Amino acid sequence: MKPDLKQKVTNWGNFPVVEKEMRSEDSFIKIKQFLQNHNEVIARGNGRCYGDASLGESIFSTKKLNKFISFDRLNGIIECESGVLLSEVLEVVVPQGYFLMVTPGTKFISIGGAIASDVHGKGIHCFSECLLSFRLMIENGDVLTCSREENEEKFWATIGGMGLTGIILSAKFKLKNIDSVYIRQESIKAENLDEIFHLFEESEDWTYNVAWIDCLQKGKNIGRSVLQRGDFAMQSELPNKVKEKPLILKSKKLPKVPFYFPGFVLNNLTVKIFNYLIYNKQRAKVVKDIIPYETFFYPLDIIEDWNKIYGKSGFIQYQMVIPKEKGKEGMRKILETIANSGNGSFLAVLKYIGKNDPLAYNSFPFEGYTLALDFKVNSKLKSLVVQLDNIVEEFGGRIYLAKDSMSKSSLTNYLKNVESSKFVSLQHKRILNNK
Repeated sequence: MKPDLKQKVTNWGNFPVVEKEMRSEDSFIKIKQFLQNHNEVIARGNGRCYGDASLGESIFSTKKLNKFISFDRLNGIIECESGVLLSEVLEVVVPQGYFLMVTPGTKFISIGGAIASDVHGKGIHCFSECLLSFRLMIENGDVLTCSREENEEKFWATIGGMGLTGIILSAKFKLKNIDSVYIRQESIKAENLDEIFHLFEESEDWTYNVAWIDCLQKGKNIGRSVLQRGDFAMQSELPNKVKEKPLILKSKKLPKVPFYFPGFVLNNLTVKIFNYLIYNKQRAKVVKDIIPYETFFYPLDIIEDWNKIYGKSGFIQYQMVIPKEKGKEGMRKILETIANSGNGSFLAVLKYIGKNDPLAYNSFPFEGYTLALDFKVNSKLKSLVVQLDNIVEEFGGRIYLAKDSMSKSSLTNYLKNVESSKFVSLQHKRILNNK
């Protein structure tokens, strides 16, 4: 087999950019041949992770593994190949009265990527909780069916294993019943960190909770934020204009960012202005509304190529989780560090995550508070990341490998649990070389 021509590859953050081999096949025989002819392989879905995890010397793209296998409408169970996107699953299941049990903040990730990262969202759960089984091609080309009952060691190692146990070929998972495609939402302004943590605690009965947070505030205003909590609306709660078609959303043409913004556009001043406008857009303390699920779950997906706003140098998303009992203290120190650095995050999202299955030892979440921050890549960013790493480590936290492209290895040592001689990523090498 002739070697593939190298091409420039990057993920959603446009950092780093590498020149590597990449192949996509839909035949298991050809995938096996690809494995046998390459010493280092990593699988890549739709490239919507922010870090360098799905990049490597030889990349297998799962984009051609894009077929649906079965849909049990009675029990809400679907099986599809690993390259199918969440958006494509939603197109099939939503009109039938189903939704994803767990979804991250974009619907444009692959099912394989959702498993490898064990994604979470605005709820307290992870994708692995709805996962029934998957087929995995391992190092020698054999295909294993993995579940809680069969090849369970591989099952748990693959969940959150960032692709280092093999290539996920297909998966079967459970869905959630819904009565409409609309969310009953409450949006509540919080003046500081104490108030937003109190709001999270009193919102436990809501299925979905997330807060935008102004990470440049200091003093008494530190943690100024807006909480959005919601649940799927019942048909009886819908406005009359949509009651007749409760499971249908009108398609809209999405606006698109046509070019990479110049580097000077995003700076400390523009970030401050953006945060001011977001907080003051809502004038009342509490606003109640019925909104489409896409507006609630996927606010950034409504703009194509929004990552170009950060310019050609790209950006990173830094995400950590701090144990529940230390959450407020840890977040306060993190926000103080960011505000003092002047390296403001254009978008900062605070969430509460519930207990994860302890058998999923490579998975990112545990019970606590997680903060996701977008930082434009610049000369001062590495220093800030080191400071944040130290704080996360101090409070017994953990960083999210699906976002990581800079952090130090001591925070990601759980990745070593899935070391392999065949499946290797740039992230894996970077972590192991820095240990």
